Amino acid sequence: MRYLFKYILTLAWLALAMTSRAWSAESGCEAGAYGAADQDIVVLQPKDFIPSPGLGYLTLDGRYGSTLSSTSAVVCGDGYVLLTTEDAGHIRLDRREFKRTRKDIQVPGATLVGELLEPLGQGAPSVMPLVVMVQGSETEAAVDNNRAYLLAARGIAVFTYDKRGTGQSGGFYTQNFELLADDAAAAMTQAQAMMRGRFDRAGYWGQSQGGWVGPLAATRSKVDFVAVGFGLVVSPIDEDRDQMLLEAEAFGLTSHEKEQIRRLSIATARIVSSHFTSGFEELEVLRKEVGVEQWAGRIQGEYSGDMLRMSDSDLRRVGRALFDNLEIIWDYDAASVLNRLDVPLLWAIAGKDREAPIDQTVASLGDFKKQGKLFDVYIFPDTDHGMYEFIEKPDGSRVNARVTDGYFKLTGDWILRTTGRQYGRSFSIPSPKP
Repeated sequence: MRYLFKYILTLAWLALAMTSRAWSAESGCEAGAYGAADQDIVVLQPKDFIPSPGLGYLTLDGRYGSTLSSTSAVVCGDGYVLLTTEDAGHIRLDRREFKRTRKDIQVPGATLVGELLEPLGQGAPSVMPLVVMVQGSETEAAVDNNRAYLLAARGIAVFTYDKRGTGQSGGFYTQNFELLADDAAAAMTQAQAMMRGRFDRAGYWGQSQGGWVGPLAATRSKVDFVAVGFGLVVSPIDEDRDQMLLEAEAFGLTSHEKEQIRRLSIATARIVSSHFTSGFEELEVLRKEVGVEQWAGRIQGEYSGDMLRMSDSDLRRVGRALFDNLEIIWDYDAASVLNRLDVPLLWAIAGKDREAPIDQTVASLGDFKKQGKLFDVYIFPDTDHGMYEFIEKPDGSRVNARVTDGYFKLTGDWILRTTGRQYGRSFSIPSPKP
């Protein structure tokens, strides 16, 4: 009898979901976040590539898509959504309310536009953690992003700001980590002033390039933690070399060819480190040596492949404008920054990250744990940059399928200091035994 009741209840949910889906298609969903700290969460937002009245959705377990899709996990009601769970059940999530406060931040050479997102309503804590989000290298606006709402719906105050030269912020776009860290520290100071008396701990959440910027900002501001997603504990030069070596593995190159790639990395590193004032001769020697090698026309990295395939005269003439116009600190010493960090750190790693190869980062973080640093390190297998699970095509290219389950839950739990469950298929690097 119990199973018959469950079957009837499931049919009722499906009928309700289909009715809600039809209603949703006619009147449109309402943007916002749905769910509570102890529930699944869905964030709905307009997307340029989704026609009205459709919205994009992102769930706490990492699924995303369009509400107009026939396979959408979300259907809309009046002030609520119905979410199809991973086990094909359905749950109702009510709309959450937030206080949004815009604030301009004056920094040298720019005015940054930021926003404080505070959870309101029943269940919202009176005192809560405060997070300042630090962008990666993207040029899109950060204010009002869906990942901020995933944290805020769990009872965390989140301050986002558009980096200089992006979104509504002024100034020129740059990838100078020192300047970006100063901006992040200014954002933290502003956020803490706005939340005075209403937060119990504060820290940064940096993803990708934010893994370089967030920890550096933490050495320049009063914070209690740093969380990093798919970042690196190596320099941009190391990142370029490791990307090429990963490609070499995929191409099936010989040890001799891999050694040539290492020499390529050394040659291009000398050029970029000098800001294109010296080092061209060594690259030209290598260029002539490998000109007939098949890999020379295929290798990429961040910049070395393109530099190899340019002529010496063109590289001298326009190389700096093409490769060195964003003030990147090519030999940035990320490990020394972490060595100075004296607050707990969470580092989530994408196990098959092609853009940010992980081997050196995992080794370095393991060394810091052996030194007694309060670093929690989680690796999510079969995920690429951005924590995306993917489908790999026969030609080796990848298509993102979803954000891996557990990444957002881990980040929120760690900030709330409630970790202890399994986060998707991730595993942690254990702390050494005393």
